[in-house]
Amino acid sequence: MSNNPLAMLLAAALGLAITAPASANECTSGKTLKADRLTVATGNPAYPPWVMNDSPESGEGFEAAVAYAVAKQMGYDESNVSWVRSGFDEAIQPGAKNFDFNIQQYSIKPERLEVIDFSQPYYTTTIAVVVKEGSEAANTPATASALKKLKFGAAAGTTSQPFLEKVLQPQQDTLLYDDNADVVAAIAANQIDAIVFDLPSALFVSAVQLEGGKVLGQFPVENNEAPDNFGLLMAKDSPLKECVDAAIQALADDGTLKAIETKWLADATGAPVIDMDK
Repeated sequence: MSNNPLAMLLAAALGLAITAPASANECTSGKTLKADRLTVATGNPAYPPWVMNDSPESGEGFEAAVAYAVAKQMGYDESNVSWVRSGFDEAIQPGAKNFDFNIQQYSIKPERLEVIDFSQPYYTTTIAVVVKEGSEAANTPATASALKKLKFGAAAGTTSQPFLEKVLQPQQDTLLYDDNADVVAAIAANQIDAIVFDLPSALFVSAVQLEGGKVLGQFPVENNEAPDNFGLLMAKDSPLKECVDAAIQALADDGTLKAIETKWLADATGAPVIDMDK
């Protein structure tokens, strides 16, 4: 080998370039179902805005984008990611899995942790406002002061009631109903102007349950007193958990998760973050 210092530095640099990709996979080595490949599961079918057009391979949609970001952080490019499908309840059952992790809006709950593992959260739910297209309420600006003027309804005993009473504090008393179905019927009948749910539920209500439903906006996450945390589901005692947790933490620290959330759960859904100072 040459004793030329410049040649030695060049050789060292080339050596680093060759070994860098392998070191990115060091945490996951021997821990995935298939060598040098990450297998990710989602629902069958998978719905927007979580997965667009039921095609997670496209990377389009909030959870499809998160899955690829986690994979990349762990050293897997898109060509080394495989997708499989699973039922929601099926994946929660104990036993071997046909995936390395499953992403389909799984809330991290203590009883589930008895038989499966979760990553640290990749998303914390926000509270969103649903109105009817064509109503006066549909033109309300996404500000706290404007929303306070609307007449809200809520199911008694649900988290919507204390949120309205403690956080938004509308000028008119909230009308209380027996259950969420009655609340949706009330806004459909124009008895109330608006309702609030966690964002995943609000998206479902506006798209499926309420004809002409519209998500007007979502409150900042810090205003949700009892948020749900979504985690990547893995087999119990999965050796991959530490790697997945580290990847999610890195994506949270560098702003990647927030950027994906803004793109797919605010901009794409037309649910801007509500300004609490106006």
